Amino acid sequence: MTRLMLILVAGVIGFIAGFIAPANAAGYAPLDCGKASSPSDKTICANYDLGQFEARTATLFEIATSLVAMGQRGDIQDAQRTFISQRDACRNDISCIRNVYGTRIKQLEAVVSGIASRGPF
Repeated sequence: MTRLMLILVAGVIGFIAGFIAPANAAGYAPLDCGKASSPSDKTICANYDLGQFEARTATLFEIATSLVAMGQRGDIQDAQRTFISQRDACRNDISCIRNVYGTRIKQLEAVVSGIASRGPF
């Protein structure tokens, strides 16, 4: 990414962050460790690095779904549900969870980068 794109993306992120509610209207709420019940949720909550991956994924998801048209938003939401299923299938395998997050973060970063390269600004 060029320096200008990074500045624009940072500006968009800052703007959007002011409007993001804790529970996402787009259908994905970040993991609540106070209510973690599945093996994968408990593993994520007990591991700082995985918690950071969760926070990054949730933030990128919020930004991406806030800036795209309805049709693409539905595709991103479908992919997020698939991601959650894959993450849950890892159970308490830290390496597996890390890999699933890595893949999803790259996907969401590609969406945000695509938005930054075209606009909406």
